[in-house]
Amino acid sequence: MQLAYREVGEGRPVLLLHGFFTTGTVAWLRSGHAARLVESGHRVVVPDMRGHGDSPKPHDAASYPPDVLTDDALALVAHLGLTDYDLGGYSLGARTIVRMLVRGASPRRAAVGGAGFDQLLHAAGRGTSFRHVLDHLGNHEWGSRDWLMEGFLRKVKGDPVALRHVLETPVDTSREQLASIATPTLVISGADDEPEAGRELAATLRRATFVEVPGDHVGASSTPELGQALTDWFA
Repeated sequence: MQLAYREVGEGRPVLLLHGFFTTGTVAWLRSGHAARLVESGHRVVVPDMRGHGDSPKPHDAASYPPDVLTDDALALVAHLGLTDYDLGGYSLGARTIVRMLVRGASPRRAAVGGAGFDQLLHAAGRGTSFRHVLDHLGNHEWGSRDWLMEGFLRKVKGDPVALRHVLETPVDTSREQLASIATPTLVISGADDEPEAGRELAATLRRATFVEVPGDHVGASSTPELGQALTDWFA
């Protein structure tokens, strides 16, 4: 499957993967994170993952086999001919980065924000809150978190059927697999987003650095502090 992706800047390539519900443009371009990296001399590649943004959103379950987002990302690296590059991701994108590393991706450095820890160990079957939002569209209490999530989904023109299928694709990653990752990795967590989980992930990886930034899971993703942390790490 061909993914939609955008490139900005020139220099050392860095591939950035967005989180669930959002798009590469919203997560990385509109946030200003990509611009910071461009200013520091990077070529930034920002795809929309399968089922998101401008990438294909098939409605058949067969198009969403286990770990398919990792398959897509590894295929994009090969398509672009990247050999000396960096990887960064947030939330679902971060967990996809971890899967890429487990499956043999060899960037110079990686950065994962909002990845959690238990979400990596026990990835299959998660996403209950997202399933609730997708399964009850139009029926959420005004002003509630679910109502706000539905509003964001409509804003980015998300496809509920495709996204529901995406939720079935994550696979578990063992502690042993995490401990086998040799790539220097920056682990970023929001101060109000279970930072202890980020610290545990950093402690499990062989060569990790932990950074805490302000905000909860959603808020931390767009903070200048997160963008600066990425820029400093990839410099």
